[in-house]
Amino acid sequence: MSDHYAADGSFINSIVGEGTNFHGDLALSGLLRIDGDFTGSITTDGKVLIGKNGRAECTIKAGTVVVGGSVRGNILSAEKVIILSTGMVIGNISTPRLVVEEGVILNGNCTISKDAVRPQETAEDGAQSGAAAPEHQATIIEQVDGQSPQEGAVGGESREEFSSWNR
Repeated sequence: MSDHYAADGSFINSIVGEGTNFHGDLALSGLLRIDGDFTGSITTDGKVLIGKNGRAECTIKAGTVVVGGSVRGNILSAEKVIILSTGMVIGNISTPRLVVEEGVILNGNCTISKDAVRPQETAEDGAQSGAAAPEHQATIIEQVDGQSPQEGAVGGESREEFSSWNR
């Protein structure tokens, strides 16, 4: 068996390879990479990587999620979500940190909160435990005239609330 490592040096212990169709629920420790088609649900404290050719129709609950392909479903992340320029997400995202590259297709609501749901926690668990209300509801805004949302005005309003994301 050959060793597979992600760019950050972490060991990829689960792979849904290109040309593979997988239907089901995955609960794992470590890093999952999807380059094929996946339908179901994913739960991990580690990372989930959706490759450029990967397609996932599922709910993802993970520590970190990186999307280079397409995801149709909700993403709940305890650490951060990164959507690469080749990525597409049709669904809601809940995370403490969100990175979206230019060219992304994103259709859904983004909740940016330091009290994001842990991967093992379900929506019902959060409601029963009295989870705090989200700190930020985000709408993705493109750069205008080379200015980031913190620097410029969009629709005549100052976007100072974006600066609080950099905590």
